[in-house]
Amino acid sequence: MSAKKDLGEMIKLGLILVVYAVASCTVLAIVNNFTKPKIMQNQIEKANVAMKKVFANADEFEQIFDFKQSENKSIKISDVYLAKKDGKVIGGVAQVSGPTYDKGKLIVGVKLDGEISGVEILELSDSPGFGLKANDPTFILPNGKTFYGQFSGLNAKEPFVSGKNYDAISGATITSDAIINLIKAGSDSLLDYMESKYE
Repeated sequence: MSAKKDLGEMIKLGLILVVYAVASCTVLAIVNNFTKPKIMQNQIEKANVAMKKVFANADEFEQIFDFKQSENKSIKISDVYLAKKDGKVIGGVAQVSGPTYDKGKLIVGVKLDGEISGVEILELSDSPGFGLKANDPTFILPNGKTFYGQFSGLNAKEPFVSGKNYDAISGATITSDAIINLIKAGSDSLLDYMESKYE
């Protein structure tokens, strides 16, 4: 009799756990449905602010879809916009993500002549104290600039060479090199598109 009672108790406990699990999943799904649009809107607003930072003199951005992806399959170019001033295309902006020491996402702006108008790092999950210096506005390199700020004014048509036209972060070579790869991938995609349409 006690074996049947124990089995009944186990089944009862199992059913209670199933009910709790279903209820928890339902609540999480409802919360996700309410918060997902807000999270997406916040990401869009953050990207818009970053686009304006990398192309301050643009007064509008027009999304395009027929851009070229990076040959490096681990790098993804997700959004590309033409930067316009008074209705005239003055350059482009690309959102690029991929592996760093961990992973990162940034926006790079390139003028029609190939000059980088700016770089903004949207997300970076690298090591605190080393890799995260790439996104730290208070971390100043020996050249007097932030890591991401030093790329403004460089020619995206030329190779990036550490110690020559940019400074890597000491102790964070992997992060530095990876961010260069993201910037280069975005720049190359923008240049490819703009040279085929506007030159």
